[in-house]
Amino acid sequence: MRDLHNQLSMLNRQVGTHLDLKDIDMDCLDLVSRQGPLSPTALARLAGLHPATMTGILDRLERAGWIVRERDAADRRAVIVRALPDRGKEMFGLFAGMNTAMDAICAEYDDGQLRLVADFLAKATGAGRTATHDLSASA
Repeated sequence: MRDLHNQLSMLNRQVGTHLDLKDIDMDCLDLVSRQGPLSPTALARLAGLHPATMTGILDRLERAGWIVRERDAADRRAVIVRALPDRGKEMFGLFAGMNTAMDAICAEYDDGQLRLVADFLAKATGAGRTATHDLSASA
């Protein structure tokens, strides 16, 4: 797992270098893309970051055209962060090699094996989420 984590971190750094994005900016952009639109506070909570830190990240992502901040229609004081899909295509292209390789790897397994792998990954992700929450709660 550590080897996989390290390799994916290196891949993310290379993609970030091509796009002029910091690792934490890419992490937050991924959260907004997959779970958004989100309020900055909800995003900070999900990312385990202080709201003031999140403001700087969102400023960089907005200036670079990756996200927009919009006023909530129901409460004009509230702000919602939304990823811009056209920029996501740019990032997706840089991950194309890895995505193609993963498709080939998955094709080597039957549906039952893939369900087992998916179950393991979901449980490992949950364990990581719990450990992260526990550490952030004690800080």
